[in-house]
Amino acid sequence: MPDIKQAKILIIATDGFEQSELLVPQEKLEDVGAKVEVAAPKSRRKSGKIYGWNKDDWGKTVSVDKDLEDVNVAEYDALVLPGGQINPDKLRLEPKALEIIRSFLDSGKVVAAICHAP
Repeated sequence: MPDIKQAKILIIATDGFEQSELLVPQEKLEDVGAKVEVAAPKSRRKSGKIYGWNKDDWGKTVSVDKDLEDVNVAEYDALVLPGGQINPDKLRLEPKALEIIRSFLDSGKVVAAICHAP
């Protein structure tokens, strides 16, 4: 993996991501200079945002940079998978999300799966 200042990190998520498990890694990675992009299923890309879950109710939204179908694993150095109960369950039903995750693992790239994400 390149120096974190030149790293390009992908976050895959959808509605119901645990707010702190997406926003904190995103912020920390960007603070050290990494380029971070959020990808979501096409249905969420149309609205341009995904909705977080904050403890016991809906929380903040996060802008979506690209549709899962447009992700090219070769363009990224690492993958972050935020948890939450809703988000991972929805993503497990998305064949493209599973394909991307397997591609990261098969290529030996870093995969950070938080809490319920695995």
